[in-house]
Amino acid sequence: MNSVRETHNPIRARAVLIGAGLAGLICALTPLNNIYHQSTPLGGGHFPLAPFYILLLTTLMAGLVRRILPNAGLITGPELLVIWIQMVIGSGIAYTGLSRTFFINLTAPFQFATAENNWQQALHPLLPQWLYPDQRAVEGLYNGLINGRQMGWLEVIANIPWHYWVLPLLTWGLFIFLCYTVMIALINLLSRQWIHNERINFPLLSVPRIMEDHYVNKTFGSFLLNPYLLWGLSIPIFLHLLNGLNYYYPTVPNIPTLVLAGPYFPRYGILSGFIKLKIYIYPVFIGFAFLAGRQISLSFWFFFLAGSLLFGLLAILGYNIPAAALGITFGPTLAHPEETQMIGAYGVFFLFLVWLSRQHLKDIVAQAFRPGPVAVQTEWFSIRLSFWIAVAGMAGIVLWAVFFGMRLQSAILLVCAFFMITLVASRVICQGGLGYFTLTAAPIDGLLILFGPGLFTHVGLVIAAVAQKVLFVDLRESLMPSLLHARQVHHTMSSRRLLLFGLGFTLVIAVTVSFAAMLALCYKYGIRELQLEWATSTTLNVYENVVRLNDTGIEASHWVKIFSLAGALVMLVLVVCYHRFYWWPIHPIGYLTAYSSAMRILWFSFFIGWLCNTICMRYGGVVLFKKLRLFFVGLIIGDLFMGGTWALIGMFTDGSYQVLPN
Repeated sequence: MNSVRETHNPIRARAVLIGAGLAGLICALTPLNNIYHQSTPLGGGHFPLAPFYILLLTTLMAGLVRRILPNAGLITGPELLVIWIQMVIGSGIAYTGLSRTFFINLTAPFQFATAENNWQQALHPLLPQWLYPDQRAVEGLYNGLINGRQMGWLEVIANIPWHYWVLPLLTWGLFIFLCYTVMIALINLLSRQWIHNERINFPLLSVPRIMEDHYVNKTFGSFLLNPYLLWGLSIPIFLHLLNGLNYYYPTVPNIPTLVLAGPYFPRYGILSGFIKLKIYIYPVFIGFAFLAGRQISLSFWFFFLAGSLLFGLLAILGYNIPAAALGITFGPTLAHPEETQMIGAYGVFFLFLVWLSRQHLKDIVAQAFRPGPVAVQTEWFSIRLSFWIAVAGMAGIVLWAVFFGMRLQSAILLVCAFFMITLVASRVICQGGLGYFTLTAAPIDGLLILFGPGLFTHVGLVIAAVAQKVLFVDLRESLMPSLLHARQVHHTMSSRRLLLFGLGFTLVIAVTVSFAAMLALCYKYGIRELQLEWATSTTLNVYENVVRLNDTGIEASHWVKIFSLAGALVMLVLVVCYHRFYWWPIHPIGYLTAYSSAMRILWFSFFIGWLCNTICMRYGGVVLFKKLRLFFVGLIIGDLFMGGTWALIGMFTDGSYQVLPN
């Protein structure tokens, strides 16, 4: 009933413009907040803090205005969701989704070249001039402008040596534009299959939708006063009020939210894989785990514990496989050969998604090549246009890579690997309700295992590794899952062209403002003085691995290939059982997160959420679930409200209490 009302309630242009403007504001503040003040990230993950905090306050204010002026019609519920999703899309670009490592990525080969690493001879000749700034731009970026700290922000921006940055920013801007265009086209192509045919759940959209449903039905006040919701709100508010005060005033007692469980397990034997086990308590993730399907929540914590158990099981069987057996890899958290199971698992799960979509894909191809008009149903634009934009965009990325020295066949395989992994990760994030997610193995790792290091030329490996680092390996704030969420939000709305324009306008503003804000921060204070150790170390690892692989040509050991094949076989069994047996209790996407560093933080939250959901449905049924659901919605709202409040306080203090993981 609500969706029918929304379909006939068009979105006005002012909502789109407000969403783009707020996204730009978040992008402008994010580097200063996240890096300089070290506050709770304004973005961070796929349910970012700042957009929801603004949505909550905006909904409250709009509700109050509507009570005072019932006929004002300032903003509708669907428009609030449109504004929120545009902020979500922009917020990720401002930090880990793009800007956090971008400028370090382009300057590290010059700043960190030493006689010991021999980068001047081994690496610098391979760097295309169009992709990297003049070395004279590097010193100011790392040391800051002279008297930069005394300058105002506009003065800093005016004194940035833009002439050194124009060419690399335009060249990389073309790459980013092509990648974002392909992502939009792919989501537009596949969303009908995932949203309408498979009807996947979107746990991360549950709370904004519940809030706006109550706003539309004029029951937002009673929603906020619901006793179940208030009990849920009280827990994170009390927890973070106490712990936040302890951060600033250590005499105030605190409640630990991290338990080191590793010391309770032996260093040797079947349980030795748990010696680094940690229990993190995040009410927001417990709430999302409850709202996700029980099958999915179970699979996340089950496979995480099973993956840890595997290390001890192999040890007692006498298979002590050293980390050196990995060879040279580019995965962000890949540390053990056993973790390369994910390479095979991702490949098989992608094929499973293709098989599920086989009829839809046939329709896409038929519409793409069939003459005559094509009707637009719920998509942003027609299937035919989406297909050819995706093809043209991928071809453009391939030509971009070939222009800078990569072989044609290598570029084609690389682009396919990039979007294959990102599509699978988007499905895992959106269906699983993972607000925080990281890859285990990188797309290049799969290509190196399948085809060996000879697939890339020396220059081609540099291009592949750096392009991967820019957009396709740090997926904590990746754009594609947010685009899928946007399609789910938009698919019941009219004004499709306006909504599509809003997405494009938001992306342009977000990239432009994020780059300017990041450069301004770096030139004002200098990267040396900023807390960017993670961004620097991960970028240096990329270039060190490129040089090592080019020098040695080391291939993956047989153990890596064995575990990759084992991962493919395990995933094959999982998808067959999941598809064939209705009673099968485990979802395959849980296996894809078994070795993700995100699950080291989230596993306990999913265990608690699954346990509460299971007990609720077993002993209270749907009636109790509908009531208790508001308690877990309260956990989510309370955690994010306190995160936003402490982030605001942190903007005016020397430090900040962090509510969410960075």
